[in-house]
Amino acid sequence: MQVAYEPGNLIEAHLVKGLLAQAGIESWVRGEHLVGAIGELPAIGLLAVMVADEDAEQARGVIEDWSHATPIDDAPQGADGSFLA
Repeated sequence: MQVAYEPGNLIEAHLVKGLLAQAGIESWVRGEHLVGAIGELPAIGLLAVMVADEDAEQARGVIEDWSHATPIDDAPQGADGSFLA
């Protein structure tokens, strides 16, 4: 088991877990049940997205690509560049 990613919060952890699942990589979130104990436990270092040793390099590559991706702006815009509701 290896840490593939250390998220800032539980939502980010599950977002990365879903991203890895789309790439066919099984993962799990370490420490997700400890988040409720913040105040009694250190506030950082509780969460990690874990993968099998043989998937670690591929998982880190998928996460690296995701973290450097540019969001697609597909919201409709008016002639002046303002967003349309």
